[in-house]
Amino acid sequence: MDQELLAEFKQDVKNARHPVFLTGAGVSTHSGIPDYRSKTGIYNGVSEPPEVILSEDTLYNRPELFYKFVMDNMYFPDAKPNLIHEKMAEICNEKGDLITQNIDTLDTKAGNQHVTEFHGNLYDIYCTKCHEKLTYDDYKKGYRHECGGIIRPGIVLYGEGINMDNVSRSVNALTKSDLVIIVGTSFVVYPFAGLLSYAPETAKLWAVNLTEIPAQGIKQLVGDALEVFSQL
Repeated sequence: MDQELLAEFKQDVKNARHPVFLTGAGVSTHSGIPDYRSKTGIYNGVSEPPEVILSEDTLYNRPELFYKFVMDNMYFPDAKPNLIHEKMAEICNEKGDLITQNIDTLDTKAGNQHVTEFHGNLYDIYCTKCHEKLTYDDYKKGYRHECGGIIRPGIVLYGEGINMDNVSRSVNALTKSDLVIIVGTSFVVYPFAGLLSYAPETAKLWAVNLTEIPAQGIKQLVGDALEVFSQL
């Protein structure tokens, strides 16, 4: 890793008045949660495209398939926040915001009080018919509620729109930013990647990721985010 670039990054974090983190699955891999599309990701070797399995259509018309995939591949209730989550929580609670694609709740478990879960989270569980809120332990027993409705996690499925409150909060955070840090994401999923356009032109932009991301005007620290955040 480029040490001069790392030193510049650390200084920018220190000097920032309102940093905003945009994060993805690479943050949680150090907590034992696999990413999505790598060779060891949860989408590797699936029977049907994930865009089909994790769709609103499958939830209602083939609930057995949806439920089995989600329960077998997406829940890691014993996972703990790692150092990256903890460092971001420390910075955000002092002066910033975090907007995450992750649905694992590890940022809030790390004590971060300024989190927007852009795609919802797996533990916001409810019945689609009567709208009763349920727990993960309830959901483990089956996808059918006592009222006859289908139980689901409150995550954004293929074919669904983003919660507008989450969009509004995200845009508001970015318009106030003077530093944007993209962490642990290839940054190709929209509309999440499009949030960057709301940052002021004067904001400094950084990416900390295992591979370079396809975005212009961003300084890139290519390497393990755990190594970078351990030095903040």
